[in-house]
Amino acid sequence: MGAVWHTAREYGVNRGMLANIEMLGDMAMERTEDRVVAHYGVDGLMERIEAALVEAGADLAALMPADLKPVDEFHTGGLQATEDLLSQLEISPEMAVLDIGSGLGGTARFLTQRFGVRVTGVDLTPEFVDVATRLSAAVGLQEAVRFETGSALDLPAASGSIDLETMLHVGMNIEDKAALMAEVARVLAPGGRFAVFDVMRTGEGALEFPYPWAEEAGFSFVAPPEDYLAGAEAAGLLPVAQRDRSEFALSFYRNVFAKTKEMGGPPPVGLHLLMRGTAGPKLQNYMRSVEAGLIAPCEMIFAKPG
Repeated sequence: MGAVWHTAREYGVNRGMLANIEMLGDMAMERTEDRVVAHYGVDGLMERIEAALVEAGADLAALMPADLKPVDEFHTGGLQATEDLLSQLEISPEMAVLDIGSGLGGTARFLTQRFGVRVTGVDLTPEFVDVATRLSAAVGLQEAVRFETGSALDLPAASGSIDLETMLHVGMNIEDKAALMAEVARVLAPGGRFAVFDVMRTGEGALEFPYPWAEEAGFSFVAPPEDYLAGAEAAGLLPVAQRDRSEFALSFYRNVFAKTKEMGGPPPVGLHLLMRGTAGPKLQNYMRSVEAGLIAPCEMIFAKPG
């Protein structure tokens, strides 16, 4: 706080005023996080997923990770997008991996299956953490992945202890990208990598809510790539790769919409289970905004020097 105090003093702000400003900021962040939890939480989610799996013909006593893929990769492009992002990285079994905003655990389970790593997932939504833990046990991966309730701005890891951090479709709910990058950099080991796949602002114009990540603008913080890059630079992270996945996203969702129309509705197991009956309008708004060039799903990979 010392550097902040010296700057504030130049503008006539005393320590009491600064403390109040910081307290108000913390309260605002807590309110935003509470709204995010309320947005993503779904009552009885595990039971709904189990019922959908049974309807799809799965044997709950012999579940495989592949059975969960239609519902456990809650981001643009699903499993294919996960593979595309992680294929750009060198990942080995001894690495410590942290998945930020781990949702139902799909990315964490993919990482441990494909690369043999142990993964910790952290997510704001307690029900997601519970379901991710139970699904991992159901497919026999409970020893390789674990999940904790927590914030991306206060990660449950020691400084310099993580070799790889992943974050897929999470930053849209985090207003302070600089604070996010600073916390990512804190726990990342020298030489470590941070792989991001977020929806980012790519054009001017009004966004039409709702979207999968927010019902309204009050807790949607879609930012341009430049904000991520600036936050990373301030935190000492170096950009390694960057890619706009708009065409991939449009192709993916056109295929989803076509299959849904052909079937007369969504399949039993799918992301609609997480969106309380509003998947259609949310995804349609998302695709229209991507087509208009207002937003785009973008990959970014950063490295910590060392």
